Amino acid sequence: MIFTIDSAHAGERLDVFLAREGDVTRSRAGALIREGAARVNGSVPSKAGYALREGDEVSFEVPEPAPAHVAAEDIPLEIVYQDDDLAVVYKPSGMVVHPAAGNPDGTMVNALLMHLDGLSGIGGEIRPGIVHRIDKDTSGLLLVAKNDRAHVSLAEQIREHSVERAYLAICIGHFKEDMGVVDAPIARHPTDRKKMAVYPASEPHTKYAYTGYQVLAQYNGFTHIACRLKTGRTHQIRVHMASLGHPVAGDPVYGPAKGVKGLHGQCLHAAVLGFIHPVSGEHLLFETPLPDYFSDFLARLRKGETYGPV
Repeated sequence: MIFTIDSAHAGERLDVFLAREGDVTRSRAGALIREGAARVNGSVPSKAGYALREGDEVSFEVPEPAPAHVAAEDIPLEIVYQDDDLAVVYKPSGMVVHPAAGNPDGTMVNALLMHLDGLSGIGGEIRPGIVHRIDKDTSGLLLVAKNDRAHVSLAEQIREHSVERAYLAICIGHFKEDMGVVDAPIARHPTDRKKMAVYPASEPHTKYAYTGYQVLAQYNGFTHIACRLKTGRTHQIRVHMASLGHPVAGDPVYGPAKGVKGLHGQCLHAAVLGFIHPVSGEHLLFETPLPDYFSDFLARLRKGETYGPV
């Protein structure tokens, strides 16, 4: 594909322009730019955020998706909804979404390849169909694209913050306010690369993150809350709640080192998922109940039981 930039698009970022014109996600466009798949006036641009100028000639080729070499595995999969374009599935706590270092198999992707009759190729061979992710120790609803057209539309809805995502959590301690917002940028932890951290907005390497929360109930040393996201950064709710001094109960990374006695999992659950169907235009909304370990712990808290560190 070859384009000549007119005045209407002058000043636009190259990755934004190519994502729209190439019908791919912005992250995919950025990756392809870095791989040398795009040229501006015959040269490979130095950065994905290159500001286009009137008269620039932009060439861009989207390679065919590589076939998925990740093996299909007969892992039990709860399919909440499925049609020709997408699926909504339930991810249990403890399952990784896609293969990565240390988790080559046993992932959600391995299960999807076995149980679904098609997956989009935009995410590449390691992440076929994956539009968004949920942390390993978080349970709940996951949205999966079965073709590239659906993937582009769903990814755009996520980028525009129009996908409704509500989480339920039990946090350690008592909140001072019944509701609030954590509007704090997030970036990789400066010394521990497996963790994320909250940073001042003035830091250039951070990503905007917004978590709204509402207290549902207070118990002995714990608070049951609901969270709604406008963004979906890595570990977002866990990092934001920990920054308030109220880490998610059972969180192995941001919670207390000794954990919580009597709790055998992380109390963070993606309970609600709502979006516009990329083909029909229908608004779809799904809810899923808490996993047993979460609901059992909550029931014990409601009975007035007290839990401290292990």
